[in-house]
Amino acid sequence: MSKHYERVMAIYREASDLHGAAALMGWDQETYMPPRGAATRGRQLATISGLIHERLTSDEMRGALGEARTESLAPDQEVNIREIARDSDRAVKIPVTLVKTLAETTSAAIGVWIKARQENDFPAFAPWVARLVGLQREVAEAVGYEDEPYDALLDEYEPAATTKETAAVFDSIRAPLVDLVQRIGSSGVAPRTDFLERSYPIDDQRRMGVTAAERMGFDFEAGRLDISPHPFCTHLGVHDVRLTTRYSETLPMQSFYGVIHEAGHGLYEQGHDPAHEGTPRGASVSLGIHESQSRLWENMVGRSRAFWRYFFPEFSAIFPDNAADVSEEEVYAAVNEVKPSLIRVEADEITYNLHILLRFEIERGLFADEYTPGDLPAVWNEKMKAFLGITPPDDKDGVMQDIHWSHGSFGYFPTYTLGNLYAAQFYRAAERDMPDLSDQIARGELLPLRDWLRDNIHLPGMTYRASELVEHVTGEPLSADYFLSYIREKYGSLYRL
Repeated sequence: MSKHYERVMAIYREASDLHGAAALMGWDQETYMPPRGAATRGRQLATISGLIHERLTSDEMRGALGEARTESLAPDQEVNIREIARDSDRAVKIPVTLVKTLAETTSAAIGVWIKARQENDFPAFAPWVARLVGLQREVAEAVGYEDEPYDALLDEYEPAATTKETAAVFDSIRAPLVDLVQRIGSSGVAPRTDFLERSYPIDDQRRMGVTAAERMGFDFEAGRLDISPHPFCTHLGVHDVRLTTRYSETLPMQSFYGVIHEAGHGLYEQGHDPAHEGTPRGASVSLGIHESQSRLWENMVGRSRAFWRYFFPEFSAIFPDNAADVSEEEVYAAVNEVKPSLIRVEADEITYNLHILLRFEIERGLFADEYTPGDLPAVWNEKMKAFLGITPPDDKDGVMQDIHWSHGSFGYFPTYTLGNLYAAQFYRAAERDMPDLSDQIARGELLPLRDWLRDNIHLPGMTYRASELVEHVTGEPLSADYFLSYIREKYGSLYRL
């Protein structure tokens, strides 16, 4: 075996371990860290980020990569060298001082965002958005781009994607989504939802979410569930995957679908090949593919009629009083209600993508100098009115609802819609390979689907790039037609269109 390849992998595994330590610190910061620990945590994360950057850009790494690229390697080794070279080539363009400054700034910004959102105080958060936009603009200029700065940021989350291509995706679904929302709104059909606004004890909500996650195959011996202001999944390794959700006593489905969504992410992380842990071959392909796993479980499984055929007795057993006057069909209709709403993570399958379009256009505009951070509340409200027909009553449930900008994660949001499209196409392929999939779900047999996803998507790691993986699994390139067909069929039936 090549000594140069082995040296590359030794250095990369050190960087991967440091990533794990940073992930643990980030998880702690959003769950249990005392508020006054933010400054210290920011310094610690900056130090670790600097060390990771130094590992990837060191003369030793660059030299070993150069040598390894010229040698004969096994297919899995070629995957590792290809992806490590990509990471290293990108990292070497970014000054380590910028990497450290970003880590320290985002750590502080998270705490500012939490407090500002609680107090509905966007002016307190706006200067931090300005700083992070400025820092990420520096990253974009350092990395380089073909058409616009946003390309460089999007590429970090969805490798090889471009802003123009992503805009074309949104253009292809915008009119059909708006038309469907309008037709549903004028259908005269209004599902009963009053029973979802009753009192649902938090402990019982947690039990309901854990029950579903376990049935999906999430291994709680290799993971855990906690509470955070914004639900997320993070991983320290194949056998340490952390999920969070949030609870409201009168919104049981908020936490329930939050758990299913994050467990979908968690299954992807737990499904990687342990033999390749700490390498690209044992890692996720892109955030769009990652999101496909969470949205597939949350919506195509968790909001399906088949799922509620199986899960309604569980729901009734956990909440006997609240479910006493409710039918299985009423729950199914209620969890699929289409109604323009303020909060992205609580949006239905159809309007959700309009929430993402709004964020994509705002982020693109920020980096094209069309907007300033101070413009954001007004721009946000204008676009909410244009896309969804509603105006947020305050910034807390408007422009400040997402944590992503405090992370400096500009370019992240478009991957959510890409994930919806990937999910629909993957699910259709699963139905092709398992013609009785719906019957399995109705019996509560969710592991066959988990295993299909593991074999086809999780275990290959980064063997394929996102576009290649879609074609490998489904037999054709990504197409929005599968998602549009799925929602038209499902909601056409629900709303008698």
